[in-house]
Amino acid sequence: MKIRLREQMAVYRQRFGAPLTYAQLAELTGLSRASVESIATRPSYNATIEAIERICLALGCEPGDLLELESPAPAMREAG
Repeated sequence: MKIRLREQMAVYRQRFGAPLTYAQLAELTGLSRASVESIATRPSYNATIEAIERICLALGCEPGDLLELESPAPAMREAG
């Protein structure tokens, strides 16, 4: 699962005409800045459903806008 936070922050900027920093998003969501940065930059970061919900509410997007299902690893395809 890929979290498309940077992409949704860009959409927010286009919609409202102002950039949103990680610090500002952290303040809006109640998450720490470190968590927001990790969600945005670390592909293996395991964000909670609550964090995803808070981000969606702050950015005015749906979870499907923020999350992208990546192809399963070859071993998972063979097991299924």
